[in-house]
Parts: sequence; C-alpha cells; structure tokens
Amino acid sequence: MARVYNNWERLVRATLRRERLRYTGQGHERTSSGIAGAVPDSLQRTTNINAILQAADELQSEDPNVSRILCEQAYSMAQNLDPNSDGRGVLQFKTGLMSVIKQKLAKKDGTPLDRSRDIEHLWEFYQRYKRRNRVDDIQKEEQKWRESGTFSANVGVLSEMRKVIATLKALVEVMEALSKDAPEGVGKRIQDELRRIKKSDATLSAELTPYNIIPLEAPVLTNAIGFFPEVRGAISAIKYTEQFPQLPDDFEISGQRDPDMFDLLEYVFGFQKDNVRNQRENVVLALANAQSRLSLPFEADPKIDENAVKEVFLKVLDNYIKWCRYLRIRLVYNSLEAINRDRKLFLVSLYFCIWGEAANVRFLPECICYIFHHMARELDAILDRGEADPAPSCTNEDGVVSYLKQVICPIYETMQDEAQGGNTGKAHSEWRNYDDFNEYFWSPACFELSWPIKKDSSFLLKPKGRKRTGKSTFVEHRTFLHLYQSFHRMWIFLAVMFQILTIIAFNGGKINLNTFKTVLSVGPTFAIMNFVESSLDVLLMFGAYTTARAMAISRLVIRFFWWGLSSVFVTYVYIKVLQERNKNTDPLYFRIYVLVLGVYAGLRLILALFLKIPACHTFSEMADQSFFQFFKWIYQERYFVGRGLVEKTTDYLRYVLFWLVIFVCKFTFAYFLQIKPLVEPTNIIVNLPSLQYSWHDLVSKSNNNALTVASLWTPVVAIYLMDIHIWYTLLSAIVGAVMGARARLGEIRSIQMLHRRFESFPEAFFKNLVSSQIKRMPFDQQHSQDSHDNNKEYAAIFSPFWNEIIKSLREEDYISNREMDLLSMPSNIGIIRLVQWPLFLLSSKILLAIDLALDCKDTQADLWSRICRDEYMAYAVKECYYSIEKVLHSLVDGEGRLWVERIFREINNSIQEGSLVITLNLKKLPVVLSRFTALTGLLIRNRTPDLEKGAAKAIFDLYEVVTHELLSSDLREQLDTWNILARARNEGRLFSRIGWPEDPVKEQVKRLHLLLTVKDSAANIPKNLEARRRLEFFTNSLFMDMPAAKPVCEMIPFCVFTPYYSETVLYSSSELRVENEDGISTLFYLQKIFPDEWENFLERIGRGGNADAEIQESSSDTLELRFWASYRGQTLARTVRGMMYYRRALMLQSYLEKRSLGDDAYPQSSFPRTQGFELSPEARAQADIKFTYVVSCQIYGQQKQRKAPEATDIALLLQRNEALRVAFIHTEEIGAAGGKVTKEFYSKLVKADAHGKDQEIYSIKLPGDPKLGEGKPENQNHAIIFTRGDAIQTIDMNQDNYLEEAIKMRNLLEEFRGNHGLRPPTILGVREHVFTGSVSSLALFMSNQETSFVTLGQRVLAKPLKVRMHYGHPDVFDRIFHITRGGISKASRIINISEDIYAGFNSTLRQGNITHHEYIQVGKGRDVGLNQIALFEGKVAGGNGEQVLSRDVYRLGQLLDFFRMLSFYFTTVGFYVCTMMTVLTIYIFLYGRAYLAFSGVDRGISREAKLLGNTALDAALNAQFLVQIGVFTAVPMVVGFILERGLLKAIFDFITMQLQLCSVFFTFSLGTRTHYFGRTILHGGAKYRATGRGFVVRHIKFAENYRLYSRSHFVKALEIALLLIVYIAYGYIDGGGVSFVLITLSSWFLVISWLFAPYIFNPSGFEWQKTVEDFDDWTSWLMYKGGVGVKGDNSWESWWDEEQMHIQTWRGRILETMLSSRFLMFQYGIVYKLNLTGKHTSLAIYGFSWVVLVGIVLIFKIFTFTPKKSTNFQLMLRFTQGVTALALIAALVLVVVFTKLSVPDLFASILAFIATGWLIICLAITWKRVVRSLGLWESVKEFARMYDAGMGMIIFAPIAMLSWFPFISTFQSRLLFNQAFSRGLEISLILAGNKANVEV
Repeated sequence: MARVYNNWERLVRATLRRERLRYTGQGHERTSSGIAGAVPDSLQRTTNINAILQAADELQSEDPNVSRILCEQAYSMAQNLDPNSDGRGVLQFKTGLMSVIKQKLAKKDGTPLDRSRDIEHLWEFYQRYKRRNRVDDIQKEEQKWRESGTFSANVGVLSEMRKVIATLKALVEVMEALSKDAPEGVGKRIQDELRRIKKSDATLSAELTPYNIIPLEAPVLTNAIGFFPEVRGAISAIKYTEQFPQLPDDFEISGQRDPDMFDLLEYVFGFQKDNVRNQRENVVLALANAQSRLSLPFEADPKIDENAVKEVFLKVLDNYIKWCRYLRIRLVYNSLEAINRDRKLFLVSLYFCIWGEAANVRFLPECICYIFHHMARELDAILDRGEADPAPSCTNEDGVVSYLKQVICPIYETMQDEAQGGNTGKAHSEWRNYDDFNEYFWSPACFELSWPIKKDSSFLLKPKGRKRTGKSTFVEHRTFLHLYQSFHRMWIFLAVMFQILTIIAFNGGKINLNTFKTVLSVGPTFAIMNFVESSLDVLLMFGAYTTARAMAISRLVIRFFWWGLSSVFVTYVYIKVLQERNKNTDPLYFRIYVLVLGVYAGLRLILALFLKIPACHTFSEMADQSFFQFFKWIYQERYFVGRGLVEKTTDYLRYVLFWLVIFVCKFTFAYFLQIKPLVEPTNIIVNLPSLQYSWHDLVSKSNNNALTVASLWTPVVAIYLMDIHIWYTLLSAIVGAVMGARARLGEIRSIQMLHRRFESFPEAFFKNLVSSQIKRMPFDQQHSQDSHDNNKEYAAIFSPFWNEIIKSLREEDYISNREMDLLSMPSNIGIIRLVQWPLFLLSSKILLAIDLALDCKDTQADLWSRICRDEYMAYAVKECYYSIEKVLHSLVDGEGRLWVERIFREINNSIQEGSLVITLNLKKLPVVLSRFTALTGLLIRNRTPDLEKGAAKAIFDLYEVVTHELLSSDLREQLDTWNILARARNEGRLFSRIGWPEDPVKEQVKRLHLLLTVKDSAANIPKNLEARRRLEFFTNSLFMDMPAAKPVCEMIPFCVFTPYYSETVLYSSSELRVENEDGISTLFYLQKIFPDEWENFLERIGRGGNADAEIQESSSDTLELRFWASYRGQTLARTVRGMMYYRRALMLQSYLEKRSLGDDAYPQSSFPRTQGFELSPEARAQADIKFTYVVSCQIYGQQKQRKAPEATDIALLLQRNEALRVAFIHTEEIGAAGGKVTKEFYSKLVKADAHGKDQEIYSIKLPGDPKLGEGKPENQNHAIIFTRGDAIQTIDMNQDNYLEEAIKMRNLLEEFRGNHGLRPPTILGVREHVFTGSVSSLALFMSNQETSFVTLGQRVLAKPLKVRMHYGHPDVFDRIFHITRGGISKASRIINISEDIYAGFNSTLRQGNITHHEYIQVGKGRDVGLNQIALFEGKVAGGNGEQVLSRDVYRLGQLLDFFRMLSFYFTTVGFYVCTMMTVLTIYIFLYGRAYLAFSGVDRGISREAKLLGNTALDAALNAQFLVQIGVFTAVPMVVGFILERGLLKAIFDFITMQLQLCSVFFTFSLGTRTHYFGRTILHGGAKYRATGRGFVVRHIKFAENYRLYSRSHFVKALEIALLLIVYIAYGYIDGGGVSFVLITLSSWFLVISWLFAPYIFNPSGFEWQKTVEDFDDWTSWLMYKGGVGVKGDNSWESWWDEEQMHIQTWRGRILETMLSSRFLMFQYGIVYKLNLTGKHTSLAIYGFSWVVLVGIVLIFKIFTFTPKKSTNFQLMLRFTQGVTALALIAALVLVVVFTKLSVPDLFASILAFIATGWLIICLAITWKRVVRSLGLWESVKEFARMYDAGMGMIIFAPIAMLSWFPFISTFQSRLLFNQAFSRGLEISLILAGNKANVEV
C-alpha cells in the first residue's frame, strides 16, 4: 500500500509541475486548478467540492493554511458522500487529494498544527478578504444599479469581481460546515454572518449561478443583457399571473426569480429542470429579438408587442398547422384571434419543451406534432382549472411525472431496436429508419396510437429475429432500377427522342406522312416504358405492403393496370395502323390512334399546367371536384412533403429556356454526328451477304449480323445518354459567367485595381454595410461648407472598420507592423478638413510631386494639372500642406505662431492669385523637406529634455531655410524687417520653447513623417498573397448587390454550429517539432511554406535571430507558437478564431451605433472613437443577444475522463473565448441490482467560469445512447437544442472566417426577408474559399475544382435552375423552419451518410427555398494528398450511391416539374451516373471492337465498304473520339478563372495546371468516383472514410497505394489495356498504326493515369532509396500470412479477405457472376486466332483450350504445393517438380517445332488464360462458401496472390526504372510543389532531408 501512495504522490507532483507550466504550451492545462480538475462527476453533482478546491488553489500563495483547511473540508465532503469509493474515479481522487494535503502539511516545517483554531483563522481571513476586495461596496452599487434600471460597469473589474465572489462563496460554505464545532464567540459571529448573507446577499449566489446568455435564475452585475428593455419585456411576458392555475406550495422555484409559465409546464408534464431552463432562455431570446425588430420606442416598463408574439407563434407552429390541415384535423385552438397572448406563449413554450427533450425523436418532426397536439389539449384543460395537476400522459403507476420516461423512451427504444438492423449490416429494406417512423404520422391512422401512447401499438412493434416490422411509404431496395423509377420521365423522353431522330435519319431526313406514321411508334414506346415504371413501383414497394396506407397501394395498383392495359391497347392499335399502311386501306385505326394520343397528350398538358405552372397551381389546390382530384392523385402522389413544388412564372420560364437551349444543341449534335452517320453503315451491315467469321459464331450469322450492329450502336447510345451532361456543363458555365459578371464579381482582382478604386470604397461601404442608426449620427466638422463633407463623413465611418480589418490581418501575421501602419486609415474626425487616405496609397507621392516641382518651368496651374493626373498625389500634397500648418501651429506659440500664420497666409494668397511659383523658390523644396523630416523624426519619439532642445533647434533650422531660401526676396525682406519677429530672434526667444505633441496631434506627426519618408511602391503593400486576396474580395464585394444593413439591435439573431469529434484542436509543441522520416518537422515545413508570415509572427512576439531557442524558453511565446501553427492547419482552433470574428464585428458595429443602457452614453456631438470597444458592456451584451457559437464536441466528456490532450485544448479555447459554448454527450455508469452496470447519457453544455474551468450550464438526460444513426448528424442533433436565434450557420471544423466577411453577416441575414421567388429563403448558400490550394499541385487541383463548384456551379443551381441544395458548410439555415421539420441533417444509418445534402432535399420538399450569395465568403480546408482526396471522393461517391436508393431523391424526381427535375438529376446523382457512363462507354466501345476483331467481321466489313465506296462506315468505326469530349467538363473551371482572375491570368493558370498533369489527376478521380458509386449501388458498403487533414506531405509506400487502388483502378486499367492489346493485335484498322493511336489515345491515357497517378503524385515516388524500401515492404506484405487480428495493412491475406466483404447477398453474387462472365470473351476469341488452329471454327477447339487450362492449373498446383508434414515426402515432391519442369519445357519445344504453334501464339495464349484465370478468381470469391466446401479455397488464395504479385510487378517495373535517373525525382518534386516553389519553398531539399543545406 505504501508503494501505491508513493506512486500517487509522484503522480500528483508531476501534475502540479504541469500546472505551473500551464501557459507554456508544453503541458496542456490552462489554469492553475491543481487536483480540482480531477473531481469525479459523481461528487460534483451534489456538492461544491470543485469550487472549494479551486478556491484553495487561488488562496495557496496568499494563505497556505486557509488553502489546507479548504482541502481537508473537500476531502471530508467526498468521504461523507461516497465512503466506500464506489463511484468511478473516486478512489483515485481521494488518494490524490490526500497526497496534496500531505504536501501542504509538509510545508509547515515542523510547526505544530492546531486544528482547533482552524475556524477562527478561517473567520479572520474571511473578514480581511471581504475588506480588501470591497465586497460590501459592491453590494451597495449593485442595489443602486438595480433600483435605477441602468447598467454601468467595467468589464475587467466585473471579471475580477466574479472570481472574488466565487472564492467568498467557497469560504462561506466551509465556514458553515465547520461552525458547528466552533468556539462560542466565533461560532456566533459566523452564524450571524451566515444569516445576513442568506437574508440580503444576493450577489454571492447570483454571480455564480450558471447561465448561458441571459442570467434568468438570478440577476447579475457582470452582464448587461438583463438591462435591455426587450429582454426585460420578454421576461415579463412569461411571468406567472393570478389567472394561471395555482402551483403547489411545495413546488420549488429554481434560482432567485419569480414563477413563470415554464414552471407550470415543468410541474404538469415532468420536463427536466435543465430542459426547462434551456427553453426558457430560448423563448425569452426569441421574443426579445422579435420585439427589437419592430423598432418600437422603449417605455419605462417595457412590454412585448402582440405582433412580436404572433410572429414567434406562427413561425414555431407553422409545421404543426400544416400537419393538421394535411390530416384534416382540428387545431388545438379554434382560431388565432380566439386565443390570447398568454395562450400563444404557453403553446410556444410547450412545443419547445417537447422538442428540447425529445432526443432522437427530433428527427421525427410530425411525431413531435402528434405529441404536441395531445399535450397541448391536456394543457388547455389544465389552464381552465384553478389548480395545476400532473398530466396523466406523463405520469406512471407510481405517480412520478416524467415526459422523458413516459413519452420519449418508448419511441426511442423501438427506434434503437430497429437501428440495430442498420448497424449489423441488414439491408435498408429490412428495418425501419427515421423516415419510416416519421412517415407513420402522415396518415390519420397514426391516431390509432391513442394518448397516452399504447405500448402494444404496431408503431412500437419491435423487430424479432429476421422478421420485418414493415416499412412506411417507401422501401430502399438496393438496385440500379431506382434510377429509372425516380427519373423515368427523363429516360422516357430521351428514349422517345432517340427513336424519333433515328426514324427521321433512316427515312433520309424527309418529313412526310409516311415518316410521321413511323414516328408515331413512340406511342407504344411511351406506354410500355411507363408500364415498366409502374411495375417497378409495385415491385420496389415490397416490404411495405402490410403497413403502407391503403390509398397509396390503391394508386400503385390502379397505375399498374392502367399502364398495362394502355400498353396493350396502344401497341395493338399501332400494329393495325402499320397494317393499314401496308395494305393502303381506309386509315380508320390511324384516326383512332391519333385521337387517343391527342386526347392523352391534352390531358397530360392540362394536368402539368395545373400542377406545375404557378399561376394554375393555386387554382388546382382550391379545386374540390372529386373527378379532378382523382386524376391529379393518379398523376402525382400526394405526400405530406413535396406539395407545391412550383416556382414563380418568371423563374419557371428561365429554367425552361435554359433546358430548351440544351435540347436544341444536344439533339442537333446527336442527329448529325451520332445517329445519321450510322444509318448507311447499318443498312449495309444488315444487308451484307454472309460474312466469314473467325470463330464459331452463335448469333449473328443467322440474324443479320445483329451483334455487329449492336457493337456499332451501343457506344453511340451510351454517349447519347451521357452527353446531355456535357451540354449542361457548357451552358451552365456560360450562364454562370454572365451572372457573375452582372453581379460584378472579379472587378477588383489585383492590388493595382484596389489602389485605383480605393477612393470609392468609403461611399460604397456607407451605402451597403452601414446601418441607418450610424448614418443619422452627427459629425464634429469644422468646415461644414466644404464640398468634401460627404466624402469626409463616409471616410470617418469607413475608417474604424477598415482599421479593424487591418488589425486582424496583423494579428493573423499576414502583414508586418510597418505594413499595418501604411495600410491603416486615419479616423478622419480630426483637424484636417480633407479626406485622409491610408499611407500605402500616398507613399512616395510627395517625393514625386517635389520632382515635378523641381522640373516645373511653367505656371502654377500647369504644375497643379500635372500633379492632379495622379489623384492620390494631389491628396498627398494637400494633406501634407494642411498637416504641416496644423503641426507647426500646435508646436509653437507667441512670435513663432505669428510667423507660422504669416507664412501660410502669404502662401494661401499666392495660391489664390496663381503666383506660387513666383512666391516660392521651388528648387529649395528638398532642403525644406529634409529639415522638416528631421523635426518630425524627433517628435515621434517619447519626450525627453534633450529631445525638446533638439526639436527647438530643428524648428529654428526650418525657420532659417524657409525664410531665407524658400521664400522670394520681397517676402524674405518683409519677414526680416518684421519688428516683433526680429526682436524675438535677437533675444533668443524665437522657438525657444515648444509644446510637445500629444494625441491626436502626435498621431498626425507620425503619419506626416511616414508620408514624407516612405519611398516604397504601393504595389508591394501588402506583400502577402492571402492578405491581398482577402482585401481584394472584400473591396470588390462593396459594389455587389446586398440588402441594406439593419442596426445590430434589429438584425436577425444567429448561431454558428460546429460538429467536432476527435480531430486536431491545437498542435502541441511535440507535434510541431517531431521530425518525419525525411527529417522534416511540421514547424520547419510551415516556416518554409509561409516565410513572410513566420517573420511577421517573430516581429509580433518581439523575437529575432535565434528565435526558436528563445521561444522554447518562454512559456507565453511557446503557446503563441502553437496557435500560430494551428491557425495554418485544419484545426478546431482556427475555426473557433474565425467564427468568433462575428462577435467582434457585432461588438464594433453595436458600439458605433451608440446603444447605451446607463449614464455613460457617448457624447452626441461627435462620432465615437473605437478604442476599447471590446470592453464595452453594452456592446458585448448586444453581440451576445444576436450571436452564439456552439461547438458540439461529441466525446469531450470521454476525452476529459481519460485526460486526452484534445480535452485540455478545447478547455483552453473556452477560456480564451468567453462566448464559446461546448456541448457534449456525458456517459455515467450506474450500478444496478445483480451487479449489472447500466449507462445513462446526458447532453451537456459548458462554458468557462471565472477561473477558466468548465462550468456546466445545462445537463439534460437522454433516453439512451444518442448515436443510433450516422455520427455527425446525431452529434448535431443532440446539441442543436442549445442553439439560439432565428438563423443557424453550419460550420465544419476545418473552416475559417475573416473579420471583413463577418462585418457583412447582418446583410446576409436580411436575405431571409428578401424577395427570392414565391417563398422566402430557408437556406442561404454562401461562397467558400479553399485555403489549402498553396500546399501542393494536388491541393491546387482540388481547390480549383471545389472553387468552381461552390461559385459558378452553385450560382447557376440557385438561379435560374432553382435546384441548389445544401452541400455542406457554410450555409445559413432558417433555424426555426428546420428544427420544426427534422433538423439540419438526416441521420439514418448508411442511407444518409451524405447527411448534409438531405437537409437541402428536406428543405425543398417542405416548400423551402435555397439561395446562393457571393458577396460574402468563408474559408474552407480540403484534403491535400492523393490518398486523402481519393478517400474523400470515395465517401462522396458512396453517399451519392446511397442517395439513388433514397426516398428523398425519388420524391424530388417524381414531384418536380420536368425541367427542374432534369436540373436536379444532373447536379446530384446524375453527375455520378454520367461519370460512370463515361467509363462504361470506353468499356462498351473496346468490347465492341474486341468482338469485331475476334470475330473477324471488321476486316470483312471494311472490305465491303471499300467495294461500295462508303466512307460513312469508316466514320462510324472511328466514333470513339466522341468519348474524348469529356474534356469539356473542365470548361466551368476555366470560365471561372477568366471571370475572377482575368483572361491572361486564367490562360496562364490553366496551362500551368496542364503542365502539372492535372488531366492525369482528374482522369484518376473519374475512376475513383465510378468505382465507389457503382459498388455502393450494387453491394452497399458506403461509409465515412476518415481522411486526416494534415498538411505535411509524406511519402506513401507502394504497398499502401496498391491496397487502396488495386481494385478501384489497377484491375480496371489492366483490363482496358488487355482490350487495347487485343484490338491492335487482331483488329483491322484502315490507316494502320496512326489511326489506331488516334482512335485509342484517350483509352491509353486513361490506362496510364489509373496505373501510375498514385506514384506520379507521391512525394519522393521516384527516389531510388525509397523505391528499394517500398519494394521490400511490398514483398513482405505480400508474403506475410494473415491470421486472427492481423489487419490488411500488415498482411496480403487479411487485406484480400477485407476486399471481399462487400459481396454479402444472393443478388450481389448473381450480379458479380454476370459481370465477371465478360472475361470469357478473351479465351474464346484468341483460341480461334492462333496459327495452330488455322481457319478451323469448331467448338471443340474452344473445349480443348479448357483442357490446356486445367493442365496449367495442375502444374501450378504441383509447383506451389508445400506439405506441412512428412519430411520423406519432400524429396519425392522436389523430384516430381523437377521432372514436370523438364517435361513442360520439352513439350513446348516440340509443339513449336512440329506444329503451327508459334511464339506469338504462346504470348496470345498467356493473355487468354490471364483473363480466364481472373474470371475463375472472381467467381471463387463470389461463391466463396461453395469453393471453401470443395476444399479449393487455399488454392484460389495462392492463385490470387500470384495475380496481385504480377500486377504489382507490372506497375513497379517502370517506377524502378525511372528511379535510376535522379533528374526524374527532381522533376517530380517541381511538378508536385510548383506553387510552393513560387513562394520560396525548396521542396526537393526538404524531401531529401537536407535540412542543414536549406538552413544555410
């Protein structure tokens, strides 16, 4: 036991040492909390042990004895609470605390301890502490403030006061505990003090009561929010009145507040206290913000206006109202006018309380409506009674009232059981997801649940074994057929158009009656394809028939029979039409056929008009005729969602025109370049006489060469289906560019443009970003008659914002101190009457003006004209002149001031008379300038006696030069003979005493000195590219259209919401300094990537020279270094810093708007200065009302328990950002009977307290583990209850923000009130800037690709197409709209893996409106390595594969109008379908060519074509060039470059990207998307793939690349290569090799890209030493045997098993078998091409080839057989192997010599057997169980290993060969890191580990 205590003492000492280094960054702790930070949750819940220990730490240095007393009391409390130490971590805590107490006792140096005097000592210290910290005075001031209703306090003082009060409270609690055993005198005084505190001292408890934003539980002094009139009015509105039912006397009211509505809800329904507290604040803020937006005058006793209550009421209950109307049930209230304000507030409060405690049920918005509907009825009944009683629905048998247990838990438990299906790999169709549960409430049948909810309801039926519980309205079967089912209208349209174009082409392009009759064959096509769709509806509904609505099933059956009968009827009639045409009889059937088609087309047109045209849609909604409603119902299913998906007529016409242009282009192209050229060749092939086939033909010989025709037409059909996406891409690029130009994007795209237009920025800023409240402010201007008044006013308003932006750039180290001085703008509210511009615009202008003056030989007017050609030179001259006058006037007095006034009077007169060049000797200006700069150089320094003497002398020298050299002789004589001046000069009084400048004159002197001395060109300021980009975008955005800014108090409140799991929060010192395999540390890498920012950082912290060593010695500098590095990575720290700029911007805006709550209002006579605005209590409070930031750190609780560094870093962020809130899921283990441990889950919200420690604000118990579905949306859902405001911006943890963009946020939020169509916006799309593009060429490609989509792409999606969805962050949601409709994402397992986009689907289906805005941007990080990018694209592609199966895509595809549906398809799943079709087209083309080559038909056809002179046939055979038009998909990127960077820069950037092999990268990405998308639809397996977000690019080993890309790229590339080899070997091409190269060029490029891109883009991929190491590693991995627990990273066998996991179902096995059968073609075709077989085409030859293959397999088995037993058998085996080898060689020689078998035949046979062998392996994997039961699995495994070894060698050989040449590695480094080279990074030396050379 002694050893245990010793170990604990060592641990505690180490902990305390780390605490002392808390600011160093070497440890992770951020405050001196000692063991206080380790208090277990079980002890914290009911005691203040943590606060007592915190106080002990605070008082340790002041009075160690008091600290010891507090620690001992804490130990006693812990012992009393848990004497047996059963709680988790209690024993360790007690042991550690005892060790701390022992240390405190040891420090007494043997002094005897008298514990009997502890209480007296504690009392005395308490009295001293109170006096020293003026606690009694504070209480008096507090009382005064409360009585006056005003607020006035210093933030710093209030913060310190909070700490004092926390310590006092701990002292009081300990004194109360010890007072029982105290001596009588001291005990009595303590008891009296305690009674006084409890009676009158509200401050102690109020200040320490946890609160989030508004201190509702108890008013506090440190927060001004409670003094805002709208907040006071909102609190008053929810107060309890006498009209409400009486609460029981024993009901406890939390805190020091009056009862309110929420207390009644808590008592009646058993809501949790913290849920009630949370929603109380939520409702108060909602009411307060609604009130402030009304702009009503404030009253002494503020009240909430009825309109504000009505607005909140209607918005919160909007979905409930629509739900009731849909189900045609009565609302809980009769009418809006029938209920008073209190009832409205009760209903709103009830809804939020229900929602706030619903946990996972929040994903079921209509379930929430159902619960609310019944609970509101109960509440209504209770409100009519005199006394409050618990609601029966929430009361159990024991009388305990709990909404959570009685209402939520039963639903949650059912969902949990169902979710187990998703977690265990069940198909989507076999278990109910969130949508299935929610859609149960879309039918009146949901009321069968009754109320209280019946536990035996079918809704709560839990799955048993493999038995299904039944889906609701849709079943997600895994099949490609969903693509047809969801978008059948598009496929039918394309098929019908193809049929029409083909018929016209085959009729020679003639349009006559005969052609028309043939074209009418589209009727049967249309009917049959619709019948197929209705059949799919019936088939794919399997799994929901037992539970689906009867009406929905009836509709399916009716449509099935309708289209079945229609298909038969239309086909029959059309056959009769054809018979009539052939017989030339009376066209009766033709007339009937045309009539039927015409009537049907008319009905469809009418229905389309009524359902899709906005003008008609309203009428159709109102029409009640059952006949009309029936056809409308048949035409389109009526769901709760998806109703009213129409747009404004003008918007509709826009996107219709867009698609009509595409159709014209597409069908013209298809007709003339795809279909028409194939008509004549097809006729020739069909009519050709019997051709000589090279093999045993089974089909085409007797069927008009059907397969030959198919091989020609299939690629064309594939391209026909795919190329519409290319036309969409081209047109969207053009439209997007035009819209971007109209929006004025790219007008300022260089620093030179910024300089030229800077003069117009203040006015533009004033018009767009300044609220009316600031515009009305007075300005203290001395020259009101000046024509520059408006510009001066604009500049005065613009300058504080501009300067804060520049300051933020300096804080982020993008600019240096000197650049900050040059970029900063004067306040323009001082003594100079003209506008003062930043010095970087005026730099060197004075010197240039002097040069012009020296060269002047003309008049004053001519000189001024030349100066004015540069407007900023004119500004500089004017400012310099006025500033010199003001400065000199302020410096001197007496005779000196008279001289100054006289000089400037004379000069002014000369200027007015135009005689300046006569009055002044301009040649002497440089001398005057040098004298004056000498003076200003002294004045900018701190005042000393010596400097005063020097300044006096400098002024006198200036006087001498001006008087005797600058002025004309006449004026000089006048001044010399001026008696007053002469007397003062002679007596030595002239300029003998000067007034040293103080602010603001000193600032003016400093600016004047810089103006006269800076010689740098403005083109170089700022130097940093990121600083330039940010300033360029911000200034450009000032001229873009945006809503007018509202005052902060009237703006829409919003919340920023970031989900976080376990990513990097803050880089530690060790992470920054640890070196990788190349000897490069992260810090060294960053220093070279960002050299200028590193220099600026060193300047900011005051370091230089050997800075690294100095930084390590300084604790504060080390922490700053950690933040500097973290702000350049994709870390949570960077995101938090960026988002907190919103608060800073709001504080600045609020401060300037002069909203004050007390006596310290700003003076109304002048524009306020902004110094110290961040300390203004009013500005901080106003910002907190309008902005909150919640980071949902899902496992923060677990991280704290295991002392993870991420937890400490998050706590550090909390301490540094007081407005930051962290939500997390807390897990507690509860011991139950029988020793079973159960877990309880809590959703908690914390902030930093006065000591910087976590302070729990809310803790809401959950029904169980919240993670039932996908992790990220579940993480968002649990924390969304803590968000506030009307809007919520979703931000990922790898994003950034900028102060200049935060300033525009209130403008963006006003878009919610703007006119954007029929409906107000529900999601505001925001532009992103990808900040990782400079790391490498790959990062640049990804950045450009992403930028193209988030700008030009989304611009077009939003307008004109109206199909923009939510593609992730940083969109801004209408918070109330979405939280009442299921949240901001969907969470069902796997199907919703791309959770973000479902928010867009859901918003659109629920009549939302999604817009896109580009005048504001948010930073975004992207993956920078190829493997990271591939994993990310794999995740997105897999997510799109799951979307194909989803009900959301199905409904949008069915319910959107045709043109909008096309837009939706091609911008979501259609993009991936077309990507896959691009690859499939290559396969189809090459397999078609392989068929022609193997069969020998191509040679025969070409010979016939030559005889017939048909050139069109050759064009058809070479049609593969069409595949290469995929290059057009890069057009949007190029157009975006041109728009935002200019034409020349765009061309340069595009050429640079091509030289960096961007085409290889994009081709490789094509394969990634195709593989994961296709595999997901076929087999599933989509999952979240962690990519890692590091920026240090490391070398990836060959084996790792092989594992990742083998099946997705390498196998497919080798298959295409095999097809190309077959094509060149056996195909016939007229024109020889050149024609072959031209035809197959793109295919070879694809092969090379897919095989070698991972190694081309692999750092050091061609370095010889690494190549050797990679080969060793790969061979070790390949040969290592797998086993239990061995991962695929270590063993080929384990990896091989993992690669087969996706094949799980019978359907998947059948599909894999069908797809794999294509490999049979190679052996079948090649065997008939051998010289050995001649021209024989017997089927027996093919059969004999299988005999040979079996023999080869047996020989392989002999050579690979390794017996594990019997050493005697080894000799026999080796003998057999030797004999077999000799026999095999001999047999081959004999066959070659004595038969027609040639050496080329041997190689051809190898190709054939390779393909067949791969087929065998694929089939063996597919039917693994069968193969294993036959005992062949081990042989298959060895066979597969050999294949992987062979593929690896094929790829590795060229790499090894190129690695021999050193210049290849150098070239590769330049290829990969060109961007970094342009910024000074010598990456080749870095990757070689030659760090020393770089440093030298």
